[in-house]
Amino acid sequence: MKPLSFVMVFISDSVPACDSKASTIHSDVKDYYGKQLQKSEDLKTNACTTSAKPTPAFIRKALKEVHSEITSRYYGCGLVVPESLESCRVLDLGCGSGQDCFMLSQLVGEKGHVTGIDMTEEQLAVARKHIDYHTKKFGFKKPNVDFVQGYMELLGEAGLKDSSYDIIISNCVVNLSPDKAAVLREVYRVLKDGGEMYFSDVYSNQALTKEIREHRVLWGECLGGALWWEDLVRLAQEVGFSPPRLVTASHVAIGNKELESIVGDYKFVSATYRLFKVPKSCPKERSQVIYNGSITNWEQFLEFDANYTFKEGEAMVVDGDAAAILRSSRFADDFMIRPVEGGAAAGVGCCPVKPKEIIVNPFELAKRLEPADIKPATGGCCGTKASGCS
Repeated sequence: MKPLSFVMVFISDSVPACDSKASTIHSDVKDYYGKQLQKSEDLKTNACTTSAKPTPAFIRKALKEVHSEITSRYYGCGLVVPESLESCRVLDLGCGSGQDCFMLSQLVGEKGHVTGIDMTEEQLAVARKHIDYHTKKFGFKKPNVDFVQGYMELLGEAGLKDSSYDIIISNCVVNLSPDKAAVLREVYRVLKDGGEMYFSDVYSNQALTKEIREHRVLWGECLGGALWWEDLVRLAQEVGFSPPRLVTASHVAIGNKELESIVGDYKFVSATYRLFKVPKSCPKERSQVIYNGSITNWEQFLEFDANYTFKEGEAMVVDGDAAAILRSSRFADDFMIRPVEGGAAAGVGCCPVKPKEIIVNPFELAKRLEPADIKPATGGCCGTKASGCS
């Protein structure tokens, strides 16, 4: 095994990176993903390919339609397919060779559009080569996918306009950025009001040491640039997003003894969050909501996040932030929503209505989701179900 090399850089996630340091990281990431990695098997750890959630059948079917040259160069760390995609404009940050873009193009349909942006020429060349192939395979009259070269910290320089996208996704790439705050600011700018960033990434259980942040391979393998999860929550709200909604999480096993010795006691998770650009005027009132089952592939239930799974036709009380999201987003027509008056809601199951504990910590969720921690519910409908009485 060849010795692992280092690059000396220092990046703060709370302030923009200086040009030289950002340029160094961008150059190293381009080299790593454009030249050193030619297929998924070239990765030195499991971090970049740790899936945090089982893949539904309709997504597996869509993925089977993607060209094998593209799927062989996939380096994602989670499932980045939000619900209700028909006719939406979607942007994929760090699209690589385009697997998620071509998969999503089937779900948005001919009236929707997917744009992929990446800074790596080699990856984009593979993606562009297969645009016509997928257009014909999907039976579309014209392509509904395009690819742009640029940096996710500088979407404006790539020609992406204000309030132009319904949904932005990213799959294990925000950690590769030298300036996470800039990424979130640009995402917020190009999202429409009510729009969403739905993204998987790797997070640490505390702020990383300089040695870990400056290790070239650890950065390229999605670990050295991982945010402390609490910093994500802070940065997202500073930019203007509503509080992050945690969807799912799983522990990351590095699987490389040399890198494990450098990481030491630091822990990592792969986690999916959703961030919404909720208009400031939208009220944040604890509310009773009823899902009408109108979302394709999610007619019987909708797993919105780790806190709420909505069953068709059943009433549920949600916190004020969740209610504001449902009111202002593309989900507005899928729910009947009414504020909870007097701090309680009559007729919602047999359980007393009380504020729900909202899980935001991905390490806590990952622990709860481990098979050994799963316990059967007891005590009738007011038992220990994770999503409350439903």
